[in-house]
Amino acid sequence: MAIRSAPELEAGLSRIREAPVDGGRLDLIVRRPAVDQRESVEAAVLDPHDGLVGDGWRVRGSKHTSDGSAHPGCQITLMNSRAAQLIAGSQDRWPLSGDQLFVDLSLGAATLPPGTRLSIGEAVLEISDMPHRGCSKFAARFGHDALRFVNTQAGLELNLRGIYARVIAGGWVRQGDELHKIPSRA
Repeated sequence: MAIRSAPELEAGLSRIREAPVDGGRLDLIVRRPAVDQRESVEAAVLDPHDGLVGDGWRVRGSKHTSDGSAHPGCQITLMNSRAAQLIAGSQDRWPLSGDQLFVDLSLGAATLPPGTRLSIGEAVLEISDMPHRGCSKFAARFGHDALRFVNTQAGLELNLRGIYARVIAGGWVRQGDELHKIPSRA
C-alpha cells in the first residue's frame, strides 16, 4: 500500500463524516503485548485494572504520570475504522497505528465528549480527556501527510487519530459487537 497524499486524504474526509453517531460496530481488536508487536484477535476481555487483557499498556507506563506508571485514562485506544481504512488501507495494516479497538462510530468531540460512556459487548468504557495526536511512529508508518491530516482542524474535531478511554465495567468484547452511547445521568 502506498502512502496516501494530502489530497487523497482530504478526498476521503466525507466518508469519515458519515460514520454513525449514536451507535456503531467494533470492527477490529488488536492487542499490543510488547513494543511494536500486534495481535489481531476475534475476542478479548476488557478489565478495569489491566485494560485489554494481554496488552502491554500497564507495563509500558506513561510519560503523562509523575511516576511513569500507566495512565488510567489511556487504558484503551479507539480509532474510527473509516479513518483507519483511509490512512492505512487494508485492515491488515490498521494495527500499525497502535490502537486497540477500531470502531465504525464517529469519535468527534461533539459526538463523544470526555466522560461519555460506551457499552461494547459486556464492557463499558468512559471516554478520557487525554488528547491522542499521533507521533513519529505514526508518520513513519503512514507518512507525514497522514500525521498532518489527523492534526488539521477537521482531524482534531473528528479525533481522526483516535481517542483514549478507561474501562468502567469489564467483560468480553468481540469483533462485530455493537457499540452504544450510554445516556448521561445529568
